[in-house]
Amino acid sequence: MTFFTIHQSPLGEILFTANETALTGLHFVGEKYYPGIAPDWRRNDDLAVIRSATRQLDEYFVGKRQSFDLQLAPAGTEFQRHVWQGLRALRFGETVSYAQLAQWIGNPSAVRAVGAANGRNPISIVVPCHRVIGANGALTGYAGGLERKEALLRLESRVEAFCLT
Repeated sequence: MTFFTIHQSPLGEILFTANETALTGLHFVGEKYYPGIAPDWRRNDDLAVIRSATRQLDEYFVGKRQSFDLQLAPAGTEFQRHVWQGLRALRFGETVSYAQLAQWIGNPSAVRAVGAANGRNPISIVVPCHRVIGANGALTGYAGGLERKEALLRLESRVEAFCLT
């Protein structure tokens, strides 16, 4: 059974999905890979994992949380899950290039595959795919949109007040 809620954030509405014990998705409503809401899903704003995820995300957005303590169950291939696990090792405010991430996970020749897996990350923000940038420092690809990626990186760098302009 998939449970869900829609939660308002400073960057727009976010769809949270979960099974009974773990978060399975965190998508900006309308993003590139937005899954929509399946007819057999059940809304449950009070499910413990959803309550914890929305609370922790709210804390992140106001600067009170730099890491997440959630049980995760992202659906993907073994390679994708390996990349997503690598992303979880990135510290708050730290960025890496796709090539660095490929090297880091022990597959330096898989830069394009790492980029594709990064783009298909189903648990945005918590699995911090926004922290991966181009080799030249440019903001590249983000399913939630480059404005949101930039806003998340600004939030983590504390360079300026957080707002989506």
